[in-house]
Amino acid sequence: MTTTHRSTDAPLLSVEDLSVELRVGEEMRTVLKQVSFSVEAGQTVGLVGESGSGKSMTVRAISRLLPEGAQTSGRIGFDGLDVLDLRGEALRKYRASDVAMIFQDARAHTNPVRRIGDFLTESMILNGKIGRKKAEQTATELLEAVGIHDAARRLKQHPHELSGGLLQRVMIASAVAARPRLILADEPTTALDVTTQAEVMAILKRMQQEYGMAMLFITHDLELAGAVCDDTVVLYAGEVVEQQQAKRLHHDPLHPYTAALVQARPDINQRAERLPSVPGHPTTAYEAPAGCAFAPRCRFAQDRCRETKPELVAIGDHGESRCVRAVELRGTLLMSGTTPLTADTEEAAL
Repeated sequence: MTTTHRSTDAPLLSVEDLSVELRVGEEMRTVLKQVSFSVEAGQTVGLVGESGSGKSMTVRAISRLLPEGAQTSGRIGFDGLDVLDLRGEALRKYRASDVAMIFQDARAHTNPVRRIGDFLTESMILNGKIGRKKAEQTATELLEAVGIHDAARRLKQHPHELSGGLLQRVMIASAVAARPRLILADEPTTALDVTTQAEVMAILKRMQQEYGMAMLFITHDLELAGAVCDDTVVLYAGEVVEQQQAKRLHHDPLHPYTAALVQARPDINQRAERLPSVPGHPTTAYEAPAGCAFAPRCRFAQDRCRETKPELVAIGDHGESRCVRAVELRGTLLMSGTTPLTADTEEAAL
């Protein structure tokens, strides 16, 4: 087993000021605004936020799977490559062997009329320059590695013959087949029950560690992000509003939006008539107001928040926040019922 530790050199993936516009009818609509973050070799970074925040669009930009007509600016660097400039064979190699994507709905991303064996071996035969017999042997070993028993029989089955949990394991096996250096996991456990979700995540983390892969993990579940990620990037209205260590973020959020998400989680240690929620509705990038995009929903908003477009600024050594009151509000964002940051919880977070 080989485990890749976080590097002190240049990051494996570097997203710098990434902006994306999509064509809707005759109009171009902004979905991402100057998104920046990085993923080091072997590291797991979480992307969290409500629906419409830009999580999936960020991953699709990284994998070069944006809809036709999309316009991008900024830079996506992968180990020295400028991903947005890749064409032809270089782009095919990048997609086939450098990065791999795990989608949230495995059933929608497998061909229903083709067998599982064909799904797993096709890319190996086309890109790995190995024969069908060797590819089938590798596919069998991969299925066994992700906890699918009687793998030889499963290779002959069609997707509809497998449960959601088994099919998601097939997707993981397919993703790691080419030993990619980066996995893009787009909410890979959303459609699964809690028990199956835990099993699938355990398998994914084990495969990641065994092969030394980095992972960009998209999820709505802050608890899950805290458990599996090293760092967390919080998106709102197509912008990064906070970045910091995943575990610390739960105890010491630096942005009011992150604090609202943290508090909206159910707590098994407390009884409540109603679960707290973020007021209002999520805002997309092209609907965002001139000032702070979160201001209409923020209980801490002041006139200057509505008038001033906040920058993403460093808050000490702990992380970054896109809030003009970040320093002033630090340590007061969590309402009653949520664990405040103390000396004990700070040590645990670190």
